[in-house]
Amino acid sequence: MALICDTGPLLAALDAADPDHERCARLLTTTDEDLVVPALVLAELDYWCGRRLPPEAWLIFLDDLLAGVYRVEPPTVADLARCCELQARYADLALGIVDASVVALAERLGEPKVATLDQRHFRAVRPAHLEAFELLP
Repeated sequence: MALICDTGPLLAALDAADPDHERCARLLTTTDEDLVVPALVLAELDYWCGRRLPPEAWLIFLDDLLAGVYRVEPPTVADLARCCELQARYADLALGIVDASVVALAERLGEPKVATLDQRHFRAVRPAHLEAFELLP
């Protein structure tokens, strides 16, 4: 089993001042599941780290990634086609490509859980492989 990670919990775990820091850091350090990061999440995380945190925070994350703490999954062509479907279907939510890629990857891997702080999008989206995601933390 794997835990698909959205940007929010990764950023919160890196930011000790974030109100969700403790619960996100605990989730990421205590889970027995593989931590899988969609490649598009990396770009968003880099952006937010640059806006909110000192440069060392992004480098700490990269060190963890390179050490195998996280597994990066690039989107397939089929994932990108699914992102397009999701973005069209949920246009009223302004579902972005990063969130759509999290959904597409979870569907491809058959995973029921997503690590996210984005309740608005991930409660509204109905994945193809189950009725609703279990959202963590």
